[in-house]
Amino acid sequence: MLVLLPPSEGKAAAGRGEPLAMESLSLPGLAAARETVLGELVELCSGDEDKARDVLGLSEGLRGEVAKNAGLRTAGTRPAGEVYTGVLYDALDLASLDAAAKRRADRSLLVFSGLWGAVRVSDRIPSYRCSMGVKLPGLGALGAYWREPMASVLPEAAGDGMVLDLRSAAYATAWKPKGEVAGRTASVRVLHAPTRKVVSHFNKATKGRIVRSLLSAGAAPERPAELVEALRDLGYEVEAEPPVRAGRAWSLDVLVTEVH
Repeated sequence: MLVLLPPSEGKAAAGRGEPLAMESLSLPGLAAARETVLGELVELCSGDEDKARDVLGLSEGLRGEVAKNAGLRTAGTRPAGEVYTGVLYDALDLASLDAAAKRRADRSLLVFSGLWGAVRVSDRIPSYRCSMGVKLPGLGALGAYWREPMASVLPEAAGDGMVLDLRSAAYATAWKPKGEVAGRTASVRVLHAPTRKVVSHFNKATKGRIVRSLLSAGAAPERPAELVEALRDLGYEVEAEPPVRAGRAWSLDVLVTEVH
């Protein structure tokens, strides 16, 4: 099973490890596109700071992120699973998983990124600031920019197993499973059961818990219908909507009663 995750806006400080080695990152088919985006971002942030802040959508309080981006090529790195520190990753808590679950996480989790395209949680990257909604000079909207390289790489990464898509809308623009892959893909919403409304913080935290539950249990569903049963066995209340025709993904709603 391949699990597609969004990154987090919040990130850990630069690591003490070696600087970025682009050739060491997973999905080497994305290497050329990564180098292009990295070059554009570093150039932008090495110039007019106010322009860079405007392009990246950063507030005055985040001005320091511009200088951080300018130094990405020499900054220290750490595993991506440690770099991302938002609500989903707090709930997932990769560091506290047992050894077997950590190995499963390395194999199955793929974090989408405006800068890197997608990385595995064990890939070493520097802390950065560049969301998928950014429009870099010379490249345009990153969501659109990544579609072609992703389309050539992600189907192979998905293999013949199922795809669990937990990305937010902005990151889903970079790759949409098609054809046979779409038929074994399931996207998930988390709804507050009494109101049937999505609550942002609640949604992210629950998705993190879902991934943690699957990794800890060693669950390996091969198709969406098996995922529904696995989640129910783990105590989640799930409503499933199979696709109305071939080439479409399943839609799963996970219902929860407590917002925390």
